[in-house]
Amino acid sequence: MSAEEKLDQLAKEISTCEKCALHESRKKSVPGDGPANAEIMFIGEGPGFHENEQGHPFVGAAGKFLDQLLSQANVTRADVFIANVVKCRPPGNRDPLPEELSACDEYLEAQINAINPSIIVTLGRFSMGKFIPDVKISAVHGQMRKVGERYVIPMFHPAAALHQPLLKPAILGDFSKLPDQLNEAREAMGKPKIVFKKKEENVDDKPQQLNMF
Repeated sequence: MSAEEKLDQLAKEISTCEKCALHESRKKSVPGDGPANAEIMFIGEGPGFHENEQGHPFVGAAGKFLDQLLSQANVTRADVFIANVVKCRPPGNRDPLPEELSACDEYLEAQINAINPSIIVTLGRFSMGKFIPDVKISAVHGQMRKVGERYVIPMFHPAAALHQPLLKPAILGDFSKLPDQLNEAREAMGKPKIVFKKKEENVDDKPQQLNMF
């Protein structure tokens, strides 16, 4: 079974999953979007209102800011896979509970194994905690480290900048380092470096498709 077929199968399983109570209030599950061969995988926390309505990750205000951040890093959504630690919306956008995280972890692990990304970028403390437990995100954000066979970069969730504007410079700074960090990870894994095109537009312009891979 190809990686694409595995991801499609997982999406079907997630759409009918009843492993935890979150399925009782969902409209649509949000398994994740992106190419099966993505070298960068973003993992957020959980779907919000708009994601629950549309079935796709990061389509609300935080998603628009994420698009801006990706553009700044010379990356587009077409280049990356985006998922969450829980696949259904927690009521009222509350934090996911331990039993909900546990119920969805099997799906997330299967997605990671299918995609086999060089870098995993965690967005927020719950996804960070899966790979780098018992640390504060304020102390380690933007710092790439090897976890098992992959490289993990913890970052603030884009929504944090919407609620705490003082965090925006830190988030912009972390994303600006992403191209170099990808090449650092690729070099360590014996892969050739990527020559990134220099951006001429500012971060408020629409993202431009790049032939990264």
